Amino acid sequence: MKKLLAAILGSTGMIGQHFVQHLQDHPWIKIERVAASERSVGMRYRHAMRTVHIKHVSNEIAELEVCPITPKAVGDVDVVFSALPAEVATNIEEDFAEAGMIVISTARSHRMDPDVPILIPEINAEHVGLIEEQRRRRGWDGAIITEGNCTTITIVMPLKPIYDDYGIESVVLSSMQAVSGAGYPGVESLDIIDNVIPFIENEEEKVQVETLKILGTPKEPAQFKVSASCHRVPVIDGHTEAVFVGTKKKAEPDEVVKCMRNFRGEPQRLKLPSAPKHPIIVRDEEYRPQPRLDRMTEKGMAIVVGRVRSDPVLDGVKFVVVGHNTIRGGAGNSVLTAELLKAKGII
Repeated sequence: MKKLLAAILGSTGMIGQHFVQHLQDHPWIKIERVAASERSVGMRYRHAMRTVHIKHVSNEIAELEVCPITPKAVGDVDVVFSALPAEVATNIEEDFAEAGMIVISTARSHRMDPDVPILIPEINAEHVGLIEEQRRRRGWDGAIITEGNCTTITIVMPLKPIYDDYGIESVVLSSMQAVSGAGYPGVESLDIIDNVIPFIENEEEKVQVETLKILGTPKEPAQFKVSASCHRVPVIDGHTEAVFVGTKKKAEPDEVVKCMRNFRGEPQRLKLPSAPKHPIIVRDEEYRPQPRLDRMTEKGMAIVVGRVRSDPVLDGVKFVVVGHNTIRGGAGNSVLTAELLKAKGII
């Protein structure tokens, strides 16, 4: 199989480095270009990584020259992974799509555009249909595809089988989010050590609207209420969420566990290289899941659920879920999206 040629925008940052980690030995995708801000342009990638967030970079990639973040400099590639901060991503990603390139972005900039899909491949693979609408409306040959906020990705995976089997009236969640979710350098050490910060700017709003867009149809969001309270905790990686779900049909905990364990999506059916064999792992132990013990399940691509029990207030179920925010909630989900687009002939 001829490999897809990929470029990584924002390649020297934390999420950019996670893209490198996921792609450097990928069977379908080859890193062709690494792009970053002007201060890194012209440097070898190994020297441009001022702070290293991954364990290993192959010599081939380490010796790549960092290029500017422009379509002309990136040149002829099949897919562009954007790890750019939202503050700069909006116009840059549009420039690449207008130049005919497929852009898969971790930034929030275009998530709520009506013609841009937020793709979680197991959950809403059918939303790839928005790509043609986007091209028609905007008059370009490329496309922008986004992934959800890392907190959103963690919650929608276990919600999907509940939504399909029981229907959902309402969702309440309280998140305990890792410091890596704030990027680098993130939260000041004197603020987070021995502490919990009860506010993350815009996080609750993103979770509340993105969840409905992802679980809805390409044309209409899901019709239930979501209430989120998001908090930063002194954990390096792995978001933990306490989730309370009101269901339309009576949901017994044992049956909900069964439907989660049986859940499979399009990546599993297509046997995509990055797809976890079991996208949702349910633990029976009372003290699981825990981020330190469970965040790397299925190489960080599975969501781990525990403490599934009845909820007497919302008349449904409640549970705890852990997901790796920089892998499943970051670079790993985008790579899986690229695999899905290749398998469907879109790339």
